[in-house]
Order: sequence, then structure tokens, then C-alpha cells
Amino acid sequence: MGVKGLQQFVDHTCPAVRVWVDLKEMAEQYKRSHPGRSPVVVVDTLACLRHWYTSEAWVHGGQWREYLESLKYFVNAFSAAGIELVFVFDGVIEQKKRDEWIKRRLRNNLEIEKIFQYIKTNACQPGREMFFIPSGLATFTRFALKSLGLNTMCSLKEADYEIASYARLNDAMAILSQDTDFLIYDTKPYLSISNLSLEKLTTVMYSRENLCHSLRLQMMDLPLLACLLGNDTVSENVVGRLKRQCLAEYLPGSPNARQRQEMVPAVAHYISSVDHSYHGLKEVERNLQHHSDESLLEKGVESYILPGQSSPWLPLNKIFPVTHQCEMPIYPNLRILQFAREKHIKAESSMVYRILSSGEVDCSNTLEDELDADLPGQAIVYRSARQSIYGILLAAEPNALPDSARLCRTVKEWFVYPGNLLQQPDLVPALPPELPGGVPDLQTLWLTEGSTVEELRYRIFLACFGVQDFVQEFRRLENPTTAAVCCLLIYITLQVSTLSLEDLDAYLAQMICVRDKPADHLTQIQVSHVDSRAVHLASLFVRGLAVLISANSACGFPFKMVDLMPWEVFDGKLFHAKYLQSHSGCTTEDLLEKNDVLVHEFQKLKFLINTVCAGKNRIVQSKPRPLVPARERPGPHGRGSHHGFWSAQPTHCPGYQGRYPQPGWTNSAQTGRRLQPRPGSYNRRPRHTPWPFGSRGSQPGWS
Repeated sequence: MGVKGLQQFVDHTCPAVRVWVDLKEMAEQYKRSHPGRSPVVVVDTLACLRHWYTSEAWVHGGQWREYLESLKYFVNAFSAAGIELVFVFDGVIEQKKRDEWIKRRLRNNLEIEKIFQYIKTNACQPGREMFFIPSGLATFTRFALKSLGLNTMCSLKEADYEIASYARLNDAMAILSQDTDFLIYDTKPYLSISNLSLEKLTTVMYSRENLCHSLRLQMMDLPLLACLLGNDTVSENVVGRLKRQCLAEYLPGSPNARQRQEMVPAVAHYISSVDHSYHGLKEVERNLQHHSDESLLEKGVESYILPGQSSPWLPLNKIFPVTHQCEMPIYPNLRILQFAREKHIKAESSMVYRILSSGEVDCSNTLEDELDADLPGQAIVYRSARQSIYGILLAAEPNALPDSARLCRTVKEWFVYPGNLLQQPDLVPALPPELPGGVPDLQTLWLTEGSTVEELRYRIFLACFGVQDFVQEFRRLENPTTAAVCCLLIYITLQVSTLSLEDLDAYLAQMICVRDKPADHLTQIQVSHVDSRAVHLASLFVRGLAVLISANSACGFPFKMVDLMPWEVFDGKLFHAKYLQSHSGCTTEDLLEKNDVLVHEFQKLKFLINTVCAGKNRIVQSKPRPLVPARERPGPHGRGSHHGFWSAQPTHCPGYQGRYPQPGWTNSAQTGRRLQPRPGSYNRRPRHTPWPFGSRGSQPGWS
């Protein structure tokens, strides 16, 4: 995201653009100038994810309760200053940005490959310089904020545009992000998340006015500047020759290093020499390298013009309306489509509206090992379940569908998985689950009440995962979260033929043991070393939770959404510890922490899972794996280990404090200290932070 080279320019070459601000003072000024109104900061959520995830451990699948505490701490800091937050998420990848999205996904694949190479070589987590956010973090952050009762929105088009538009139309105090596109939009002040200190509530404001003054441009020229520098709409290879010409005229004969520093002023100088009109824009366009779209620059400039604004660079001083462009939905029932649209905007649903409106979905990278032939990618594992979800959503009577909708009985999937170069989407057939009487329409599933429909929703949800014949067995499980996770574990076991009894035990023991452990307790968990297969299995499980919430949305919410959230059922380090224990041959009693109640529940749930799998001809076999090669490795003092496991972590592996006699958690009395968050001004938070909001939102499916 953002404008090529602009961030480096404002950070290192043009310091006048960076203005340190005190958000408490900004809030007080806003209140004085807006009597009776609270100051609002609109948050570009995806730009903030890696700043919110402060746990040292990140390869294990996510430390979700720690993450939830981090979000609470973040919001509390603003709440204490009387500042309200509105969180906006990307809800769609626009076609004009698909190529850039693909490039990033392929680059991410290379990063993930290096992470697994490091783990296999060193048996520990890489340093923060290789940090990759846990799989599903963006998806579950939406629901985390929603569950905390916060104002959370999902965009219908490019999120940057909607953030800039929302802030301007609602007279917000500022936008919080780390994206130079917000220097280009003529909207509210743009604040930096990277420079934010939550303790002091200060950060850098990037000043558009100072940028224009330094470059001797008008505010209306910034969209063209962004296009000529290169952005997600206008690729750098299209403008490369023109940029070189600008430099040659602006700094003739200067060294390359100096030219790179002056690229932004050189392009700005060129813009100031062009007639500020649509005719001038066309003249600039003729100087670009050959490209197929003759209106590329016009579209690029348009992408920055907010509702009610105009630009001299566009034809007839065109004014853009406040309303969104009309969509061309594939689903014929407008009432159902509007219902799905409202839930999408409120971030209460998952994937559903995109299927009904465009028949296209995508999923970003997952922390999984492409070279592990025994474990397929999550996109492949969950394809059957997704097909059932698509079938439920598109299961209207064929005669009621227009031709365009009938053709869209296949869904376009842009999913990242091993071997997929993303040259085109996978066309995945929508296959409704087989149920007596067929699948009811969405009017019945979503807008009808009564015990009969509730039972129908539950059965169809189970049918997405192939266990609809065991409704009574699942109903007998008192805890709905337990029922949902068992459903998921059965599905994984049936789909992944290499899943062993030890893997299943680790999954199940982790789910049972995590319930009553507070975030601080989970923080203290230590693992002897990192196993690459356990990392892959953890991501597979977390991605499965995302499939559960998609199925829940499609089926009319037979479960409360909060029951399906990872902080209710999963902790990455705890799973890793259970995996190591299970594969090292520990007893069930040790795996369940010598708690008889937990042992009894474990045996009951394991019997259910094995019974269902056996009924489908899947017998789970024991297959303990060697956890670390039984050979000498240099320890921190140059001496080898003689135990088959490394007896201490290499000093270059951050976040680990050595091996304990048995893999698992330990309290602070044993360690003498706790793992500290990543260094940074706003990561040093108290252990127990008071929370001013309700514990759950009031939206449907959350209470």
C-alpha cells in the first residue's frame, strides 16, 4: 500500500512534514471547537495489526488472550483521554489492485519459506526481524473488537478510500495509520501508528500542508504526484521512464544516490510545469511508457477524490457523489442481499456478502510449511467445507436465478496454497450439503425464528463439516464451544490422512486445558524447542476456526460468534507444549495436568471423535514423531546435548528461557521472571488493565 518512495522522503529528506503532536491536546482543542461532540480517531486496522501483536511468541499459532489484552490496553489509552475509536477493515480487494495483492502474497510465501528453514535448522523461533503475523490475525481482530463492544466497520470498497471519506464526512479528529496514501487524500489529519507512544499519547502527524509547501504544489496536485511516483493503481514500470526524465531535467549530471533522494521533488517540479487541466493530464499520459489503459492516470487521480470533492485534472471539474457506486449482485433476493450487506458493514459476518454480491473470495498467506508433503495447505483441507458454505448461500431455486447468477454456481477463489502461483482464481463449485429435503433458502435460515429453524440451522452447520448424522451426540455436549471444536477436529482428522493420534491428543488436550488459564498464566508457558510440524498444525487449526465462523454466518448463527473465537479455545504456546508432550509419549494424566475432571472430559470427547471417524472408515493411528534429531548440537557454551533434545536454547533465539524438565507451562515462581513484550514505547502495559466497556457487544450473534 501507499506511494512509492514517499515514506522515505518524508522521514529522511523532508522533516518539515513530520510534526509531533500530543493527542490529549488535540482532543481538547477538538472539544473546544466542536461543543458537545467527542473527538473520534478513525483507525486503519490492517496497518495496526503488527503493532498490536506484542507477544514475543508468534510462530505457534497466536497468543490470543495476550493479544486481546493488548487490544484492551490500546483502547483504554484513548478512552482515558476522551477519544473514541472507529476501526475500519478491508472488506474487498478491488480488481485494479489484484495484481499488487498477488505480488505481495508471492513475496510473503518466500518469507514464510525462510521462517520454516530457520525453525528446522535452529529448532527455535526466528528473531523479530523475520516476524510474520499469526495466520488469521486480521480476520479475528474484527471479531475481537466487536466482542469488546467497539465501533467496527468493514469496507464495501477500497478501505483507504472509505477511511478517508468517513473521517471527512463525519468530521473526525484524525486518521491513525501507516500508509502514505493518507498524505494524498484531502481529508482529516493523518497520524502515525509506528511513532505512537500509548504511555504519553503522542505521535507524528504527517502534514499535507507542509508537504505541499515543501514541494511547491497545491493540495489538488497530490493525487497526480502519487500516480507519477507509482502506487497500487499506477505501477512503477509504467511511470519509470517519465520519472527518470524528471530527474534528468531537475538534477542534470547528479550522482544516482542524490537523484534517488530527490525523486519526489523532481516529479513535483514536473507537475508544476504542466497545465493544471484535463488537457494537461492527457499530455502527461502521453509521456508514459506504453500501457493498455489510455485513461490510467485519470482513474488513478479519481481514486483519491472523495465524495463532494472535485479536481482540475479531471474532465469538466467533475464532482464525485456521496453515494457508493451501484453494485451488480449475483444474488436475486434484494432483501437477503441488503441483510448480508448490513452485517458485512458492521463486521458481524464473514465472507458471506462477498459471495452473494460478487461470487469471489480470497485468503492471504498462512504460516504453513510448503515442503512438508505430509500436511496439505489449509486452503485445500477446508475446500470441501467452503463448497458446502457456498452451496448454502447460492442454493436458491435455479429458475429464480438470472443467467448471470446461474453461471456463478462456481465461486472464484484467490487462496494462497503450495504450488498456486495465483495466475487466475480457482473456480470452485458450490455444492450444498446433502440433507433430507435439501437446503432451505436464506429467507428461512436468516429471517425466520422458532425452535424448528434453530434445530435446522444447527444441523446444516454440522453438515458443512460432514457430521450432520450426529446431531444428538453434539447436542449432549453442554458447552457449545466444545461442540464446535469437536466438529472441527473431526473434519481435520477426516481430511488429513496423516494426522496421528498424538496430533489429535495435542489438539484436544490444548482445547480443554486452555479454558481457565488467564493471559498472564499463558504468557509464562515455556517450550523446549520449536517443531515445524507443530507450527503448521497450529495454523491449520486457527484457519479452521475462521471456516467455522463463515459457516456460522451462512447458517444463520446457530452458535454465538464469541463461542468460536480463538481466545476461547486456543493458545499457540500451550498447543506447542501439548504437541511436544504427546509425541514424547507422556501419559494422559500428565497431558491433562493431572486433573481428573479434565482427564474424564478428554476421554469422553476423544471417544466421540474416534467413534464418528470410525463410522466414516477413518481409524486414527498412533505415530509418534522424533521431535529433534538425536545428534549433538552446539549449546550456548559450545557443548553438545546428549539427550535427544537440546538442553538450552541458542542465545540468538529470542523469547525462550531454556528447557524445563517436562514441556509445558510454568509459573513465575519457577522462572523468576516473565516473558516481556517486544521493546517499544507503548508495549509496556500493566498486567491487569481495567476495561471501561462491556464484555460483549450488543450485536446479533454476540450475546
